[in-house]
Amino acid sequence: QVQLGESGGGLVQAGGSLRLSCAASGSIVSIRGMGWYRQAPGAQRELVAAVTSGGSTNYAVSVKGRFTISRDNAKNTVYLQMNSLKPEDTAVYYCNANIAYSGSYIYLDYWGQGTQVTVSS
Repeated sequence: QVQLGESGGGLVQAGGSLRLSCAASGSIVSIRGMGWYRQAPGAQRELVAAVTSGGSTNYAVSVKGRFTISRDNAKNTVYLQMNSLKPEDTAVYYCNANIAYSGSYIYLDYWGQGTQVTVSS
């Protein structure tokens, strides 16, 4: 089985920065895409940023130029550097990874437990 452990959320003033980390553990064969999603109360979960195994990235328009996604394949870890934070960035942030495990090349999506990011004005 695979688990994703998240860390790095917290409280920050507008204009500040946070870095989220998410590490996958378990009998992992391979990881394809990894990404970060967020969900505010009463809202749908939305894609914030994603990165492929080859390093190609994709960002939501609302975070382009402010957030940077990266990954360390040796550590099975994905990061989200968040700069110039705004109150509208406030949400629970979830890590996602597409992973094959236990000797299989069937890929499944796994989700982290979520970490709260709160930005005050």
